Amino acid sequence: MAHLGRGLRLVTEPARHPSAGGQRVLVVDHPVVAHRVSVLRDVETDNATFRTLVGELSAVLAYEALRDLRTAEHRVDTPVAVDVACQRVSEMVLLVPILRAGLGMVPAIQEVLPLTEVAHVGLRRDEETLLPMVYLDKLPADLSGRRVIICDPMLATGGSLARVCDLVKARGATEVHALCLIAAQPGLDNFCGQHPTVRVACVALDPELNSQGYILPGLGDAGDRLFGPPT
Repeated sequence: MAHLGRGLRLVTEPARHPSAGGQRVLVVDHPVVAHRVSVLRDVETDNATFRTLVGELSAVLAYEALRDLRTAEHRVDTPVAVDVACQRVSEMVLLVPILRAGLGMVPAIQEVLPLTEVAHVGLRRDEETLLPMVYLDKLPADLSGRRVIICDPMLATGGSLARVCDLVKARGATEVHALCLIAAQPGLDNFCGQHPTVRVACVALDPELNSQGYILPGLGDAGDRLFGPPT
């Protein structure tokens, strides 16, 4: 485990992810983040507060995970100086929320990142195979050279996230990030084995899944807590 300054841990665990190679998992570990996660987990937290916390934590993830965004020199006049050199983000990134829970992360990330586009992907579980099936695919046909940020609050089994990574890589995306709020260790192991080059960032890493595939201790169904149960 390498330390990235106070409050951040960069987890590189080839022993636990033997097939992952250079897989990097960033766990944002900070007292104010831990406080928000504790409220997020609380069954008494109402939907409005839950949505606010998801946004705040998503912004933190984007800020910390995307430190290598490309920039270009820009010159400005300040109130006290002229022709001052500065840097501005020059890279347009594609946000891919996995419906429906991933939608709750997008607005806050867009507030952090100056240049974004959004493409939605919807998945449902096949009741016979239990595999994630795509029912909505709004990805651009060509993602060559693009940085793609997949937004999924819960990395449980890793199957849905891996499926979307398959889609974006098949269209040429060269750099893929997964921003999740909470990841389960078994699902993370599974995902890292399938996509060793994808960088994962989360605010909590939980130890296990229950028999229904929910993260423990987790926070329940993120989609229901963001938007209410489906009608």
